[in-house]
Amino acid sequence: MESYNMQESDNSWINIADIMSALMMIFMFISIAFLFQILNEKEIYKVELNKALHKEFDKDLHNWQAVITEDNIMRFDSPFQTGSAKIPENFEKILEDFFPRYIKVLTHNKFKKEIEEVRVEGHTSYGWGSIEDKKLIYLNNMDLSQQRASSVLAYCYSLENPFINQNRKWLEENLRANGISFSKPLFMGKSQGIVDSDRSKRVEFKVLTKEHKKS
Repeated sequence: MESYNMQESDNSWINIADIMSALMMIFMFISIAFLFQILNEKEIYKVELNKALHKEFDKDLHNWQAVITEDNIMRFDSPFQTGSAKIPENFEKILEDFFPRYIKVLTHNKFKKEIEEVRVEGHTSYGWGSIEDKKLIYLNNMDLSQQRASSVLAYCYSLENPFINQNRKWLEENLRANGISFSKPLFMGKSQGIVDSDRSKRVEFKVLTKEHKKS
């Protein structure tokens, strides 16, 4: 009798272990499915935003010396004079045309709620005249790139336009300026060894989504 009870108890534990294993597998499959859904939605969002940006700006990109990347970065060849953070008049006119339309796209119902940050980035190339001290070269370029990003942000924010005025509070909460110095250079062709100094000097407008910020 005692032997029977022990065997029955062992069988019960085996059954419970089987059930727990099955439940864990079910939860794992649910988690994987949920993850794929999130990744799929994120990719759809990225593609839809890219289409919207191209639809709005494709006809202007050549004249603006700008491109739209696969990651939805609006990249402008550097309009600044060497060592200066003052926005030239021709780039002011580009920003007057570009920025209100850019905000119109981003604040569309399809995109606005997922945006965590709209970032203006200033980028420089390596070097600082005849200076050879690497630390000083980096810090000088960091300061310059931050000044350029901030001056572009300030000019865009100050524009008097219905879309800007309507979304000014949203801009205050989400629009940021970042200096990158020369830390993210662009390269010639597909090579990752030869830096393209001219293209590396640039201004970028970048959208960071809430999911992007979490990752």
